[in-house]
Amino acid sequence: MNELAAKRNAVTELMRISPLADDLAGLFADAGHRLYLVGGSVRDALLGRLSSDLDFTTDARPARVLEIVSGWADAIWETGIEFGTVGVTKRGATLEITTFRADSYDRVSRNPEVTFGDSIEGDLLRRDFTVNAMAIDLSTKTFVDPHGGLDALAQRVLDTPATPQESFADDPLRMLRAARFVSQLGFTPAPRVVEAMTDMAGEIQRITAERVQTELSKLLLGAHPRRGLELMVDAGLATHVLPEVPGMRLAIDEHHQHKDVYEHSLTVLEQAIALEEDGPDLVLRLAALLHDIGKPATRRFEDGGGVSFHHHEVVGAKMVRKRLRALKYSKQIVDDVSQLVFLHLRFHGYGKGEWTDSAVRRYVTDAGPLLTRLHKLVRADCTTRNKRKAAALQRTYDELEERIARIAAEEDLARVRPDLDGNEIMKLLGLPPGPQVGQAWRFLKELRLDRGPLSHDDAVAELRRWARENGIS
Repeated sequence: MNELAAKRNAVTELMRISPLADDLAGLFADAGHRLYLVGGSVRDALLGRLSSDLDFTTDARPARVLEIVSGWADAIWETGIEFGTVGVTKRGATLEITTFRADSYDRVSRNPEVTFGDSIEGDLLRRDFTVNAMAIDLSTKTFVDPHGGLDALAQRVLDTPATPQESFADDPLRMLRAARFVSQLGFTPAPRVVEAMTDMAGEIQRITAERVQTELSKLLLGAHPRRGLELMVDAGLATHVLPEVPGMRLAIDEHHQHKDVYEHSLTVLEQAIALEEDGPDLVLRLAALLHDIGKPATRRFEDGGGVSFHHHEVVGAKMVRKRLRALKYSKQIVDDVSQLVFLHLRFHGYGKGEWTDSAVRRYVTDAGPLLTRLHKLVRADCTTRNKRKAAALQRTYDELEERIARIAAEEDLARVRPDLDGNEIMKLLGLPPGPQVGQAWRFLKELRLDRGPLSHDDAVAELRRWARENGIS
């Protein structure tokens, strides 16, 4: 198919997918203005993944856009109007209409001095990548592609409309977006893009932690996160935003000394993704990527040539907490990922099933609502090439899961509580609310974990014994 036919087909497909665009274009034409479907909407439609969120650009200024869509849109919002964007909803679709831009940047922050432009060509030149710099003139059904975005899309290549140096100097976040698009779309960055990213990686420090976190999360949730992370590490971006990941290249795995921890962690990430059941799981993916970041700090060379990483899960959990907080992740994500990292080695003490029921209860209780994720992380962490050993590990974990299910069915492990509640403790011991009640409660919970459910009389007897030993009459 020649390029002209491809563009004609692209226009036809876009219009078939989004009849709303035709309606909106008619309104703008009647008002004497041009309207273009633009950027990610064009790219995604050509990739067969167009959503109901559509992006448009126009020569009309924001105030005029408001006049045109009033009465047609189901709802209008003006949150981005200072940047030239008017948002509307129509029949369940979200549409953003932005006036042509011809911004300039101070190259100190990433905030542009917003300047409205007069041409679609000028607007497309300021966009991040050529695959996002295509447009459809909706009044003439003409495909506008001054920078070869269609060809780049066909070749799955990520390149910039201007030089990468200009583009990344204007907005360094585009370097991280390049890695994100590699992950989401499976594209390969052009050599000049990689070169510019490598030379300019330090510029990413101009970007706020919140924006870095947003791009990193999108990258991790993409279809090819390993490729995106490898680009970040190889270009030096990760050194500034997630330094613990390239730092793992310095460590050697204690079981296979030829295999560094960085490669192991990327493999664990891929294996964890293969175990996902309900779509991408950011907490699981972060935990899989970061589960061994404590190894470089705990590496010790032992007599006889061995290598050890004692307590790397403890050190790693603290490092995870510090890094994710710096990236402004929510408290819940920080807590969940660090707890998974802390617990990921616990299973290796299970041996061939030597754990008591008490140890199984503690495993379940410590994991809490993270237990399903912990199962996946532990299974993904088995990367040995020895098929017999790998199969044995999986069988052992199968057995542990079966024991958990059996004990849970008998004892309701999801809600391990002391056999007496706080009110009963106060009544039996004649205590007012206070720290002694909390101490008694914790004693009974530990007893419950060790011995399983007790009868009411046994629980009362144990409480009274504890009280005597602790001077509580």
